[in-house]
Amino acid sequence: MKLDSTISINDLKAPLEQFWKLSGEKIELIEESFDPTKGAPVFTEKGKYVTRGWTEWTQGFQYGSALLQFDATGDEKFLQIGRENTLHKMAPHLTHTGVHDHGFNNVSTYGNLLRLMKEGKIENNNWEKNFYELALKASGAVQAMRWTNIQGGGFIYSFNGPHSLFVDTIRSCRALVVSHALGHVLQGENDKRISLIQRAIQHILSTIKYSIYYGNGRDSYDIEGRTAHEIIFNTNDGNYRCPNSQQGYTGFSTWTRGLAWAICGLGETLEILDQIDEGDYAILISKKALVEELVNAAKATSEFYLQNTPTDGIPYWDTGAPGLSKMGNYLNRVSDPYNAFEPVDSSAACIAAQGLIRIGNFLKDSEAETSKRYIQAGIQVAQSLFSEPYLSTEKSHQGLILHSIYHQPNGWDYRPEADKAPYGESCMWGDYHAREMALLLQRTLKNETYYSFFNCINIL
Repeated sequence: MKLDSTISINDLKAPLEQFWKLSGEKIELIEESFDPTKGAPVFTEKGKYVTRGWTEWTQGFQYGSALLQFDATGDEKFLQIGRENTLHKMAPHLTHTGVHDHGFNNVSTYGNLLRLMKEGKIENNNWEKNFYELALKASGAVQAMRWTNIQGGGFIYSFNGPHSLFVDTIRSCRALVVSHALGHVLQGENDKRISLIQRAIQHILSTIKYSIYYGNGRDSYDIEGRTAHEIIFNTNDGNYRCPNSQQGYTGFSTWTRGLAWAICGLGETLEILDQIDEGDYAILISKKALVEELVNAAKATSEFYLQNTPTDGIPYWDTGAPGLSKMGNYLNRVSDPYNAFEPVDSSAACIAAQGLIRIGNFLKDSEAETSKRYIQAGIQVAQSLFSEPYLSTEKSHQGLILHSIYHQPNGWDYRPEADKAPYGESCMWGDYHAREMALLLQRTLKNETYYSFFNCINIL
């Protein structure tokens, strides 16, 4: 990625206005035409959101997007969309024992509603507040039930089963963090009280240790900062076995959306640690040591992103994708979503951008130059996403950010042209995270309350 010091956050004022205007139009398009009885909207085909039965992990992004739209614009019709649909459609996600996605579905809906109440953006009603809090308590505990013990720790296992650690889940840990902060625990056999914050920290540490590489020679592809989508363990003895990938090219290359999940999850964990009592997890690790681990991982993954992304900050879907070898010096020019070989993944950029900004904000007092670089990178990625060809300006297209990819190995993504890589479509998680990133930037520009998921507990 090529950083340009002449670009500043102030350059995003007009693009943000256009972004939120288009965002509202897209939300209304989906609300008017999508049939929720068929499942949750996942990605677009020919500009229309469709379902993909695998796991229902995107519905919270749909209704959470409406809540973010209300937050940014004050338009109450979006509050009604988000609040009513959360009430009537999100309950099954609270007790869904088959997924690792509670931090996506439920913190994006119930969590955003509670946050808006705590921030004074919606009326404080005790019964409504208690409802959101109870939902978040339950969600974190149910998420924590998907637990595998390993040598020296444990992790929340993916929908693939107890052997499988996904890098994505580092961001879903926020369900456990919120539940713990609300005073909840997971109660197991013989009434054993299981700490949710300790499980969250253990999972994050396992991700840092196994899913992120540091150039220490673990295998022949141990490149500092790269991530593996999936880590496989022997569940009989808890030993690490190998890296793997479900949605990336291989376990020995870097699926860039997984890399982005790590950057985002690390960034938002670092910035809330001061609001969590160290004594609640000190049995596992000291706060000082935890911060050191998180910062090391955050810097490694951020640097890898910057080094392995085209000049405009929009990555291709996997750094080891075989078609990249046919594209010449692709990292030294802007990304090309219309190429004939490999798709870009704008959703990875949407996720990584706010992570880079959050990590940069955390490092302001300790590493000023690194902080400046990461914030600058996040702003420039946002600038790319908020303009064509990535911003969706076509009125009939339901997606907000174009040229995302869902599952390249399975061939699920729509190809407008047979002789080109998939392009021109959107996904629900990309659109949602673009809105989160836009809200973070807008609040910064306006000197408003810093946007954090943990504002549903404490307001910074």
